[in-house]
Amino acid sequence: MNDDETAVGIGRPPTTRRQGWIKLFWIGIWLAFMAAPVQDLTTGRHTVWATAGGTLGLVVFAAAYLVLVFRNTARPSDLRLVRAVIAFLGVLAAVLILTLGTSWLVLFVYVAVSVGATLPLRTSRWLIPAVTAVMVGFGVLGDHPRETVTALVFPALLGGFSMTGVRQLIRTTIELREARATVAQLAANEERLRLARDLHDLLGHSLSLITLKSELAGRMLPAHPEQAAAQVADIEHVSRQALADVRGAVTGYRRPTLPGELAGARTALAAAGIVADVPAEAPADVPGEPEEVLAWALREAVTNVVRHSGARRCTVDLTARQTLDGEVLELTVADDGAGAAGSEPGNGLTGLSERLAAVGGTLTTRTGTSRSGASASGRGFVLALSVPLGSGPRDSP
Repeated sequence: MNDDETAVGIGRPPTTRRQGWIKLFWIGIWLAFMAAPVQDLTTGRHTVWATAGGTLGLVVFAAAYLVLVFRNTARPSDLRLVRAVIAFLGVLAAVLILTLGTSWLVLFVYVAVSVGATLPLRTSRWLIPAVTAVMVGFGVLGDHPRETVTALVFPALLGGFSMTGVRQLIRTTIELREARATVAQLAANEERLRLARDLHDLLGHSLSLITLKSELAGRMLPAHPEQAAAQVADIEHVSRQALADVRGAVTGYRRPTLPGELAGARTALAAAGIVADVPAEAPADVPGEPEEVLAWALREAVTNVVRHSGARRCTVDLTARQTLDGEVLELTVADDGAGAAGSEPGNGLTGLSERLAAVGGTLTTRTGTSRSGASASGRGFVLALSVPLGSGPRDSP
């Protein structure tokens, strides 16, 4: 069974019947505190009609409580209906207490919990103490044992106010999830707009020129075939250039970038439970080919750390240095995991070496810890790359 089919995230409604039953179980488990009313019904000290009425009242109370909390903790569908159900629970609890005795005072604890789980904080912060006070009043006026009443005050207050915190957590989680979805949608829209702008800039002029020259060639064909042939040749040239521009644009969209891979590294390491020390920003003005090689290298290195290292910490360094051969950008990925799996480099490192050779870069690996201190809980592994940037002066990132 897939874990996603059984797990119910905070603030996320159940999407399958199994998830619904699991959520209902975690809400219904607190009905165990109704043991006192159940025991009171089974002692036989009430008449048959009183026992039947108490049983029916308890079943109705428990069902109304479960439906109320199950459906309205995350987001109430109708606040007036919620208030009506809470009022019904309070009246039913009062009737059962007055007719059946002290053991039923615990029902007001569930009323307080329902208030905290479903009503806004501005209402629940005064209504929970009010419900508790009503419970105490019933206990005092009914000449119930003082220790029983006192023992229920703390659960009523604690249960009610703790549920206000749970409710706020659930609704904040929902708002954050909705905000994240909105941000993702806005980013997708912005990417579509950028793609539309780029395609317009790339193809607008070329297609207009092709259309114009096609019309000219059509007019020239009967009387001036040589000039029409020249226009057709121009059309071919423009169309080939447009095709080359589109291919270049598509290659640019597919090319990984350092800022994107740094963000992806932080996300991947955090998801794997690895403490990540990753630069917040990438150096500016890195040439296209070196940046692409370093981005591929960072992706490969982080993938190896997540899948194979068993590390608890990973450090990524990006440093620009001036050498005798010119300026280079160095990338170091160090972890505190189990070290290299074997003496022979894998396909990933071989591919990185080939990419680096194409831009004049170097690749070194070693077992141990980095200068920045990815701790030595294991043997550790360090992957270091450098690519030339040119001979001009450059500030360190």
